[in-house]
Amino acid sequence: MSTPTSSAPAAPSGPVTTMLTHVKVQLALHELRSGTGRPLLLLHGLGEHTPSVVPAFAASWPGPVHGLDLTGHGGSSRAPGGGYTAEIVMADVDAALAHLGPATVVGRGLGAYASLLIAGARPELVVGAVLCDGPGLNGGGPAPHSPSVIAPTPDAMARAATDRSLPDPFAMVELARDVRPDDYASTYARQALQFSGLDAPLAVAAVVRPPWLAAVVAEPGVVAEPLAEALARYAALPTPER
Repeated sequence: MSTPTSSAPAAPSGPVTTMLTHVKVQLALHELRSGTGRPLLLLHGLGEHTPSVVPAFAASWPGPVHGLDLTGHGGSSRAPGGGYTAEIVMADVDAALAHLGPATVVGRGLGAYASLLIAGARPELVVGAVLCDGPGLNGGGPAPHSPSVIAPTPDAMARAATDRSLPDPFAMVELARDVRPDDYASTYARQALQFSGLDAPLAVAAVVRPPWLAAVVAEPGVVAEPLAEALARYAALPTPER
């Protein structure tokens, strides 16, 4: 269970940021717009961070809009020595949902894969997940790589040490090589379809479809539709009681 440790506005007109303690990591959860009703939770792509304003596609969302900086990105702290996996990123989202309650999730790239995983792992808290194009969508492909040690370059490490706004170089390297088997992704999609209680708990708005995403789209009950239509679909749904 995550524990909010502080909440303060980043700027007079900017988002309100709550820091969540998740094991040894501090996660930055940004409230881009306040309001009542079910939150919309935005998950960024690999190497990105939460935008400072509500994106245009989310302007019509009827409730509050939040964005989570994943471990090693934006205002969230870094994992000492690396060790980044998609499952760790999913646990980041789980910590945010434990704080927010039931929410609709929109993920780009790496965030899209995290959206799939959390929709299957926490179907009672994810009221629809929309998977979109973005950096890190493919990951390391569907099969393991040849055994090798891959590390960030010394230059990347030096720049990241002096500029904390840059993503952790270990996150960039390790999450870009994270293996995503088709059947593994399908398992999470089936869990969402079976246990969410929704007719269409997963919507794929991505145009690029690596093998894992193609396998998800092939599951009966997963819809492929534009982002605006997916958000309208989920905005109309009732929010389950926490």
